[in-house]
Amino acid sequence: MFKKFQHIESAFQYVKVFALGTIAAMLLTAFFVCYKSYQLVSESSRHIYILANGKALEAFASERKENIPVEARDHVKMFHAYFFTLDPDEKVIQSNITKALYLADGTAKQQYDNLKENGYYANIISGNISQEINIDSIRVNLDQSPYYFRCYATQKIIRTTSTSIRSLVTEGYLRNVARSDNNPHGFLIEKWNTIENKDVNTQPR
Repeated sequence: MFKKFQHIESAFQYVKVFALGTIAAMLLTAFFVCYKSYQLVSESSRHIYILANGKALEAFASERKENIPVEARDHVKMFHAYFFTLDPDEKVIQSNITKALYLADGTAKQQYDNLKENGYYANIISGNISQEINIDSIRVNLDQSPYYFRCYATQKIIRTTSTSIRSLVTEGYLRNVARSDNNPHGFLIEKWNTIENKDVNTQPR
């Protein structure tokens, strides 16, 4: 009888150890599954798919601080391209200026109003003048926010009888704002000022 009790106790201990081992294995498996799931979600969240021309293209997400230099320069470039790319069409001018003013504060609006008041845009339309801009370089100081920038560019003004090349240098500050469809980089140009805007040469057509 005593031996039977020993066998029962041994069997109970065996079952107990087996059950504890099974529970431990299940907990480890559950932990591993949760970890791998979290890892997969974290990895997949870094993938962005952009629809371009009907095709899904994969992009990669990254921290904003890694992209600030690139985004800041591109914001300045976009603003100048919209503000200074003009054709003798009132709708084209208005469309470009509207896009530019979403990227800057009232200092840009003030310069636009001054040019409009002085008949600059009316002369472009009446004279069939086209204006293009090429950004040579953009320097941004990221040591302190808002970020100071200076933009060096070349303007090409095409008239009926001549083509003029002008040197353009502007400066301002970039302040962080919320991203939107009209402001994809999430910056706003402040205290925008033209340092230099002078003729370099003029060639007859």
